[in-house]
Amino acid sequence: MAERERVMRMSVEQPLWRALSGYRVLTMLYAVGLFVSGYEHFRRPGVAIGYYAVLSVWTLATLPRVANAAACTKRFLAADLTVALSGILLTPVADSPARVLDGGPTLPSIWTAGAVLAFAIKGGWRWAAVASTLVAAANLVERGAPARDTVHNVVLVWVASIAIGYVVEVARASERTLARALEIEAATRERERLARDIHDGVLQVLAMVQRRGAVLGGEAADLGRLAGEQEVALRMLVSGGLVPVARTARTGAATDGSDDTDGSAGTVVGGGPVPDDDPGSPLDLRALLAPYASARVSLAEPGAAVLLPAPEARELAAAVGAALDNVDRHAGAGARAWILVEDEPDEVVVTVRDDGPGIPEGRLAQAEGEGRLGVAQSIRGRLRDLGGRAELLSVPGQGTEVELTVPKRTKDPRGKAGRR
Repeated sequence: MAERERVMRMSVEQPLWRALSGYRVLTMLYAVGLFVSGYEHFRRPGVAIGYYAVLSVWTLATLPRVANAAACTKRFLAADLTVALSGILLTPVADSPARVLDGGPTLPSIWTAGAVLAFAIKGGWRWAAVASTLVAAANLVERGAPARDTVHNVVLVWVASIAIGYVVEVARASERTLARALEIEAATRERERLARDIHDGVLQVLAMVQRRGAVLGGEAADLGRLAGEQEVALRMLVSGGLVPVARTARTGAATDGSDDTDGSAGTVVGGGPVPDDDPGSPLDLRALLAPYASARVSLAEPGAAVLLPAPEARELAAAVGAALDNVDRHAGAGARAWILVEDEPDEVVVTVRDDGPGIPEGRLAQAEGEGRLGVAQSIRGRLRDLGGRAELLSVPGQGTEVELTVPKRTKDPRGKAGRR
């Protein structure tokens, strides 16, 4: 997935490889500088010059090898460590015995740490432990005895390389966890989108068939009973793995005296056609809400066009439709509803209010536990996906008000730039 690929490109390893490339070049120059400054003390300077020539060519030629983990193969790591160990073991041959006994620097000096760090970044702390142990053994052979400064340097390289290797392993595990979490989030969003579509279509039809079958009786009653059973089974399937009930019930909007309903298609919602515009062009929200107006639904809107990107306008209109479905189902046959559209400079606010009985406390949480996801998905889920919010105010006996707010992402007709 795109999110996962972006996480992998942002891997914490990549900066470490770049830093290692720079470290190898700088420490190679440092080792050559130490040799030049102490040239007169070397017993066989020709040996040192030959080694530094090899070291310089090797360091510059292998920079692409330490650019990333894929290029840094096991064979390269073995050859790189061999160059470092050879330099350590050649030090007594090239340098004077007095300087060796006094703890003078080896030919590769601190360049050796770069070879060990490559093991740490590539393979983690275990590879780092093996490489640093070999370097420690070479230093002891070069010195001839475990002097205090030699032990100090060996322990320092050992601890540093193992620590970096461990950090790299933890970072890789964290990246895998994050990539997996992004995959789960994407799958959850798709599941919620499908749940909304099912709720707005299949579940409403099944609920209507169940009610009409019970009224008609006879074979129609049996058909209605089967439709009811399938509705319950489908609800349980759709609600599986969605947002926990307690959290959803606290953060959303509902419509009328609704339980987070399946709101079967009712008489309140108009059935006018939805404009089939170019998906890339903005739509006038008023045109999408106009079919909802009826003798029982009043629509108040601005005189100028209320423009939103086509997908957002359709989703907002669908959320309004879900709210009106709940009014029709739960507020009673004589209930009225009012839709108010407000076009603010940086957002569009649609308020759906009714004069029904209101929502009893705890009814939304109970409805979601029963698999009724009208408010949780058809209203809250839509607004959440649009980057907006749905707020609910319900007073028992005084109706329900739902405020749907969507931020603008295009210029409004007054020429003011919308919020991005």
